[in-house]
Amino acid sequence: MQEERRDAVAFTVDGTGDATTIDIAVNGRPLADLAAEVERAYDRSLAGAYGGLSPYVVRSIHHYLGRPRATWFEDGDTVLLGCDCGEWGCWPLTAKVVVMHDTVRWSGFRTGHRDWDLGDLGPFEFARDDYERALFALGPHLTG
Repeated sequence: MQEERRDAVAFTVDGTGDATTIDIAVNGRPLADLAAEVERAYDRSLAGAYGGLSPYVVRSIHHYLGRPRATWFEDGDTVLLGCDCGEWGCWPLTAKVVVMHDTVRWSGFRTGHRDWDLGDLGPFEFARDDYERALFALGPHLTG
């Protein structure tokens, strides 16, 4: 029986004070870089122009567990990255985050201001225990 491949996620905290952001890497590569590869077909100057979210925006690990605090389309999407200018709503990257018994899946990636087809980004599926372990490392940086 062939074992299913799972993706790996890392949440890291960058900066200090008001400039602190939560950055995301998937399979060892920044999520913004993965998005840029797909977005270059639409606009090379905007492709991958994302930055991490402020812990103040995220507030809790539940944001990444299907109960988003920041949403753009308000249809179940979760903002994973904001604009590289520091304002998450300026250029958000969203995905549908589905938490299942053993896995967490990110799919349906979209950007907030362009009708670009990001279907080649993801989907990503993470082992839930590894995903939650990565999130728990953010605990000290989140407020509730």
